[in-house]
Amino acid sequence: MDLYLYFFFTCAYIFLFVWSLYKKQLFNLSSFVYLVIIGLIFDNIVVALGRFIGVGTLLENLNYLRYWVHAFVTPTLILFCLSVLQHTGIKWVKSKITLWMTWLYTIILILLEIFTEAWDIQLKPVWEYGVLRYIPAESASGPPIMIIFISITLIATAILLYKYTKWKWMLIGSVIMTIGSAIPFPFNSAASTNGFELFLLITLVITKLHFDKKLTTE
Repeated sequence: MDLYLYFFFTCAYIFLFVWSLYKKQLFNLSSFVYLVIIGLIFDNIVVALGRFIGVGTLLENLNYLRYWVHAFVTPTLILFCLSVLQHTGIKWVKSKITLWMTWLYTIILILLEIFTEAWDIQLKPVWEYGVLRYIPAESASGPPIMIIFISITLIATAILLYKYTKWKWMLIGSVIMTIGSAIPFPFNSAASTNGFELFLLITLVITKLHFDKKLTTE
């Protein structure tokens, strides 16, 4: 079943990416969400194609690249958060100090993920629910520190966005993603949490499009 799910997620992200680019929007820091979507397209297609590529150097290197793409791309959601916060009217959000601190925060999270997860990572091939992929040889004791900080930032941003603009979708997406990642579900699938991830990215894209449309019509 997971094979079909990963192909579905790949197609869904491609559709979301193409559809959103046809919408009226501005290219600013919130556009980093598209970089994250591209990273997720790569991530899901590598996992989906694993059984067809087979165990070997090619698939192993593609999976190594998955972890490195994740390390560089996912923290840019912090820049997305700053961009949408600028619609709240909070004065300090638009300051140069805040901009530079946000870039610094993003770079720190990238380096943190590289040196705690991607650097010198040892992978092993695993067949799971009909899917072949490479996973860390040493199982992690919990979610990566980078993911925890990004989740906190997304939820905090979403709360402020709702408080000042009454826009609720980013908050809904962030909360559902956090709950879905924390609660184990009795499904014979390793891809179930990817559905919550897809829902989050959908809410982030419509959040961007919503505020970009407001700016272009003002």
